[in-house]
Amino acid sequence: MKFLEKIAAAPCRQWVKLTVVLILWGVFGLWVGSWLGLLVVPFIFDSYITHYINWSWWRNSKNGTVRFIMGWVDAIVFALVALYFLNQFFFQNFVIPSSSLEKTMLTGDYLLVSKMSYGPRIPETPLYMPMTQHSFPEWLPGLAGKKSFIDSPHWDYRRVKGLGKVELGDIVVFNYPAGDTVALNAQDQDFYRLCYMIGQQQLPDLPYPAKNTPYAEQQAYFSAVHDLGRTLVEQNAGQFGDIVYRPADRRENYVKRCVGLPGQILQIKHNQIYLNGKRMFEPEKAQQSHFVRFKGNLTDDFIHEHGISMEDLGQIVSQDGTVHQMPLTKETCKALLESGCVEDIQPAPAYGEWLYPQNKATGWTCADYGPLWIPKAGDSLKLTLDNLPYYERCIRNYEGNTLEVRGNTIYINSKPATSYTFKYDYYWMQGDNRDNSADSRFWGFVPETHIVGKPLFIWLSTDKDRSWGDGHIRWNRLFKWVGSIR
Repeated sequence: MKFLEKIAAAPCRQWVKLTVVLILWGVFGLWVGSWLGLLVVPFIFDSYITHYINWSWWRNSKNGTVRFIMGWVDAIVFALVALYFLNQFFFQNFVIPSSSLEKTMLTGDYLLVSKMSYGPRIPETPLYMPMTQHSFPEWLPGLAGKKSFIDSPHWDYRRVKGLGKVELGDIVVFNYPAGDTVALNAQDQDFYRLCYMIGQQQLPDLPYPAKNTPYAEQQAYFSAVHDLGRTLVEQNAGQFGDIVYRPADRRENYVKRCVGLPGQILQIKHNQIYLNGKRMFEPEKAQQSHFVRFKGNLTDDFIHEHGISMEDLGQIVSQDGTVHQMPLTKETCKALLESGCVEDIQPAPAYGEWLYPQNKATGWTCADYGPLWIPKAGDSLKLTLDNLPYYERCIRNYEGNTLEVRGNTIYINSKPATSYTFKYDYYWMQGDNRDNSADSRFWGFVPETHIVGKPLFIWLSTDKDRSWGDGHIRWNRLFKWVGSIR
């Protein structure tokens, strides 16, 4: 009876508020396609109408300390819940941590990333601390560096319908695909590549296979190198740290430009990207690595005007200190030649060690790579021992199958397989700083399951090489629309 009395006594304005809240909550539930939100409806009803639960009991406490502490707890809990939903389904802050996209995006650019552009993901690991990716920040006493999420429950990948799809040329934020396994003291490196490199250093007399070496012989070499490298990483925990596994949505966030879409054939020829045989546009601020021989000092105004960082100038490759290896745009290259401060500029040789796939001798380099077909959801690929290394990570790691080779036969989920139909779309991501970017050329395809969102605009930009009174804030980049940067 008291229940009905409480309902009858509720003011009209409370019913109006309840109706608005329930409509919004219902629309949200329909959008994400989940009925779990119905569990919250009785609590919403009670907070507006019946008031059986005294949510603000502490406000009437005679103890001033209790009111003070609970006031802060109430504000913090509300803020964390709001941030959780805002970051998970709508927007997220992201800061450019490296120079891989310079001079398009600069180190120190703070981006507002829209998750609605490509559709937000339902969290695979829903229990995590808001505003953290996988670990608590260093400034938090007692928790610094510790895991900030709980593995269970773990939900399968599902994406809510968004405003669009990833398009060619988009700058995209995504979870680092090769970040499933991480050595905690070497988080800035691809764990798999790290194992190969360490293993190779310990087996210098074991010859790297030639391109035409049979599959079994190649795999014997790569397995020996990788397994030795991993063993050494595991045995040297003091140097490399513990080895941990991270689910897809808790892996490090990366930002690159999409230069290849599902179903396209990508090839790089002399640093130029081709899709299905057609040359792709080159970003206006794309950079290539050059050897620059200086004969004088650059002025501070020149450095500032052309966005040359201390990192750009820091790699000296000659004993007399006059030759620097620098990433340069065509515009900066021309300006340097006209400045009178350089004697000569030459393109640097292309890098070609331990590119993707790391377990196949391809002879590819960063400047001459492919051709390589990018998997598309629903499309089938004829599998051979020759093309298996390109796609085995997709089949095994990203799509959750078992895969092995017995003799000359490929087995997927313990059944012989001569073809495979992909479940997900995949993308090819590269940095505009072509020769100073850890991108798809090193760790392969980016599955749709790892796409986070699309940067909208730069809301803050700071230059670590300059003081607060000398251009530390790049005022000309504030509120710059990322979509206009091509």
